[in-house]
Order: sequence, then structure tokens, then C-alpha cells
Amino acid sequence: MALSQSLQQKFLQKLSPQQIQLMKLLQVPTANLEERIKEELEENPALELDEAAHDDSDEMRDEFAEQADEYEDADGSTEDYDSVDVSEYVHEGDDEIGDYRTRDDNYPEEDDGKQLPFKTETTFYESLYLQLGMLSLEETQKKIAEHLIGSLDEDGYLRRETSAIVDDLAFRQNIVATVQEVEGIIHLIQQFDPAGVAARDLPECLLLQLYRQKAEGKDVDTAILAIEKYFDEFTKKHYEKIQRGLGLTERELKDVMQQIIKLNPKPGGNLAEVNKAESYIVPDFFIQNNGSRLELTLNGRNAPELRISEGYRDMMKEYDRGAKKDKRQKEAVLFIKQKIDAAKWFIDAIKQRQHTLLSTMEAIMDHQHDFFITGDETNLRPMILKDIAEKTNLDISTVSRVASSKFVQTEFGTYRLKFFFSESLSTESGEEVSTREVKKILSDLIEAESKKRPLSDERLTELLQEKGYNIARRTVAKYREQLNIPVARLRKEL
Repeated sequence: MALSQSLQQKFLQKLSPQQIQLMKLLQVPTANLEERIKEELEENPALELDEAAHDDSDEMRDEFAEQADEYEDADGSTEDYDSVDVSEYVHEGDDEIGDYRTRDDNYPEEDDGKQLPFKTETTFYESLYLQLGMLSLEETQKKIAEHLIGSLDEDGYLRRETSAIVDDLAFRQNIVATVQEVEGIIHLIQQFDPAGVAARDLPECLLLQLYRQKAEGKDVDTAILAIEKYFDEFTKKHYEKIQRGLGLTERELKDVMQQIIKLNPKPGGNLAEVNKAESYIVPDFFIQNNGSRLELTLNGRNAPELRISEGYRDMMKEYDRGAKKDKRQKEAVLFIKQKIDAAKWFIDAIKQRQHTLLSTMEAIMDHQHDFFITGDETNLRPMILKDIAEKTNLDISTVSRVASSKFVQTEFGTYRLKFFFSESLSTESGEEVSTREVKKILSDLIEAESKKRPLSDERLTELLQEKGYNIARRTVAKYREQLNIPVARLRKEL
């Protein structure tokens, strides 16, 4: 549902620099908002977190006085410069400057106590380095092994030719090694856990796991033979060829296939290091069903206790009360005004971000009310970006940014907002239904099919049409692919 890149660029060209910054701030996920605020706090001393506020006004007033002393003339007088108008900054109420906060009644204090879990874990590479440390190797062998481990991809495969690795060792680390020596170290790493690590391709990965099982006393000789001789037939599910080639009964073939299917094609996948912000979804919204009345709240992390520094406002007052205005003070107060203006803009931007998030989510919640009550995907209504843009009076590009980067937590699970957007499809009665509903029914049909005789796209089309959905076979194929479901032949099981 995202807008095309060209349309987004045209939209951004119409915005001012501050509006562009606001759009970027809107797109920041809740998980990264704290880091963005931290950056702003470090760059702007006039902005502070309320809990971190401290009385630094005395220190700042002393500094201000020292600046005036430095500019006294030799005869003890101070040159009178044109003063800077600071009335806007010294006569505002506390709520507008001193307590220029972002929080309001929409964010209950109980949300502040919510803590999201962050697990500590050993990464895939750390696990291999730990196992390497248990081997007794010469220094050169250890360096080769470390280089090999560093060359593995996230799935645990060694995708490079051994000769290329030998060249890398020579040119980058000044280590002279033969192909045979490097192959010997690769063989050692292939004994590490998880089984299958450091394989060059999928067949070798599966075979390494089967060899490990055989060493443990398991009867996997036929499975090894099936991979060695009939791997291509196995991937294409040409089971009859495998059965004839190995002389197996249907029951024996099924047992062999089960042994192979249970192997791990990505041994590094379970321990691969990934971005924690991606591993742990931080919901931006919470929706609760309180007696069929939906209640929406914004994650408290989106409403930080920001305020403008009391010390900076006191410096403005000190300048305003002074009879003489010297050059140094004027320069200082101009700097302070700039920082306070920037702080006020950032706090306004955070508040605008909160308002935009809430209004967008409220519109989505209202449109998809039945789903949030039942959790049934077939209750999802057709909804496009334009629908929400019209309800919120926001630009489609703004709605797109919110939908593509935000999550909502419900009693049925946590969903990305773009999950709720879908095109419409007509039924025989002329009713407009969500394509999400059609995909759910299609998925249910495939899940309930006999895996010995999977349903073809033609048959799936017929079944959907029998249920009243006007849909073509090519559309069924497109939806199946979007659901990452293979064609019928590849879904076949023994």
C-alpha cells in the first residue's frame, strides 16, 4: 500500500524543511524514538527531559554576569547596544515555556511501568568462536579458522570457493596456505554445532547433518543415498523416481522423506545476529475490548516528558531586566532564542506526531471495528490509503508513512498497520469484500486439502466461485504467491 517513490518525491518537494523533518519524525518507529530524542537533547541544551531537569539558573546567571564584566570599557562604563526583543520568551506562562510538555490525559501513568523484554543471547558467530577456542590449533591454523568463520553467511553457509579464500589469506593477512590445508580447517568447523554449518550448498548441509546422525547410531543410510543421488528429484517432489531408483516401498519412501524434511536447511538461522529493534516489535498502539467498546491508547514511549530548560528562560529574564545591553550579551541571547525556538519546534513536532498517530489509528479502528472485536480476518473490510486520508484530513503520503512503520497490539496479536489495508473484490451479490478476506479463505482451503492430492489453482478458483467470489484463476495464482504458498505439485506429500 506504499506510495510510489516518484509520488513521494513530488510530495516532499512541496514541503518546507521543517515539514520534511516532521514527516521523518512521524516515520520513526516507537522502538527508535528514544534514540532520536536523545540525539536532539544532545544537540540542543535548551531542551531537556523533565525528570532530568535541574536548577542551573544560578550558574547561567553568573556566566551572563561574567560576560558583561568582560566588555566593560576602560572608564568602567558599558557600551549600550540595541537590545533584542525577548518579551515573547519572558512573559509566557509556565505551561508554555517552563512546562512545555508533550504528555496529556491520553497516556495513563500505568503505561510508564510497562517494560519490554530484551533477551541476552549468544550470536551464531560468537557460538562458533567459542567452540573454536576449545580446539588445540597452531596460531596460523587458528587465524585461518577465524577467517573462515567470518566468511560464513547468516544461514551458516560458506559460499566462497576455497581457492578464493586462499588468495584472501595471502593478500589480506599474509598467510600462505594450500587449498588442502584450508579444506582441512573447513572440515574441522563442519564438526561444530549446529550441524550443517560451513556447508558450501544445501545438499552438503543436509548430508553433514545426516552423517552426524549416523555417527550417533541412527539408521539414515537410505536418506544419505537419496540426497547423494536424487537431490534434484527430491526438490521437485518427483517421489516416484526416487522410489523406483532406490527400490523402496511407499512406506519406506515416506520414512526417508520424513528424515530429510526434519533437517535444518539454515543451520545459522536460529542463532544469526539480527537487529533487536526488528526482533522485538514495540507496539505503537494498544487496543482493548472493554465490553464491546474499543479503547485505544498510544504507547507511553511516544509521549516523553520534554520541556524547555528553566535556566535558559532565566537567562532571558536576566537580559530583559538589564539596563545595559553589551555586544556579548546580545550574541548570547540570540543564540539562546535560536535554541529555545528549536526546542519548542521539536516539542511541537512530537505533539503533532502523537496527534497524527492517534487520528490515523482511530480511523483504522473505526473502519475495521468488526475485526478488532472478533479477530476474524474474514471480517476485514476493503480499505485503501485514500479512505483513511479522507477520514483524517491527512495527506495520503502521511497515512502511508504511518501504515508502513507502525504496529498495534490487540488481544488477538500484534499487527503492522498496513495489514489492515487491502483492495476490494466483488461477490455475486455485488457486495464489496476485502481481498484479505479472500486470501484467508484461500489459505484455509489449501490448509484443509489432502496433501496426497493438493488442489490445483483451477480447482481453488472453482471453490472460491462456489462461495460467491468473482475471481479469475490468474488472480488465485497471484494471491497464492503473495501468501508464499507453492504450486500444487510442490505441496504434494506422501
